[in-house]
Amino acid sequence: MKVTVVGGGNVGASVAQRVVEAGLADVVLVDVVEGMPQGKALDLAEAAPLLSHDCSLRGANDYEATQWSDVVVITAGVARKPGMSRMDLLKTNADIVRGVAEQVAQNSPQAIVVVVSNPLDVMTHLTWRVTGFSPERVVGMAGVLDSARFRAFIAMELGVSVEDVQAMVLGGHGDSMVPLPRFSTVAGIPISHFMDQATIDRLIDRTRNAGAEIVALLKTGSAYYAPGAAVYEMVESVLRDRKRVLPCCALCRGQYGLENVYVGVPVRLGRWGVEQIIELPLEAEELASLRKSAAEVEQAVSDLGL
Repeated sequence: MKVTVVGGGNVGASVAQRVVEAGLADVVLVDVVEGMPQGKALDLAEAAPLLSHDCSLRGANDYEATQWSDVVVITAGVARKPGMSRMDLLKTNADIVRGVAEQVAQNSPQAIVVVVSNPLDVMTHLTWRVTGFSPERVVGMAGVLDSARFRAFIAMELGVSVEDVQAMVLGGHGDSMVPLPRFSTVAGIPISHFMDQATIDRLIDRTRNAGAEIVALLKTGSAYYAPGAAVYEMVESVLRDRKRVLPCCALCRGQYGLENVYVGVPVRLGRWGVEQIIELPLEAEELASLRKSAAEVEQAVSDLGL
């Protein structure tokens, strides 16, 4: 198997590390910065004897080495800088992702594409349009990360193992995400059995602001360990055809009353991508929140003229 990771920054390098150390696939790390992906790939390759894996790593500044990848992970893009408007960020990253998607379609026409670049839901939609791939083969990473954060905060609050905590976060990857405490449990027991509504609301707010919380602490960067782990979980489900049920950014075509919009929903993820979008029995308020989140994505997609 071959996995290409486009973008050699912290998230991309973290994905590459997890994939090869699990013995899951060979990895090509691509970045426009001369020498950077080559250096990181060599560093990871030199760790292989210590970690007992034989996966190959290659760094590149072009796409020749990526040909016929089974999975392509797109992390390329820029972070929002002081004075940069939301639309500036949107257009800048759209130009970057558009160029990447064109190369993916040309060099790996059978690949499953996992999009990580922000704003995630919009960049996933753009990738789908540019590649011309079936929507099942273009999926965004958001809900896996957001749900993992919600799970972590629940476990911290209750002093229980994260292994026993399950949680579900739908919607766009941003302030309008929709954590669903009604579908969040500890060993199958609803979290409402363990905590009051005020505590649940506090954890929901922390989940929505989890990325910003890390940025504020780091001051010079953003999260990458958890995002890298979230991407790995998706890539592993695809390459091993595990058919994991995961919250991912997928194209809704009638599900939840949404039409032709990429947004976070539960999916069954297997070798050929999104095999099924699972429709949860949402209450009216939950459904309204999901549709409001999707409407924000639709507006941004419209702003790009897609």
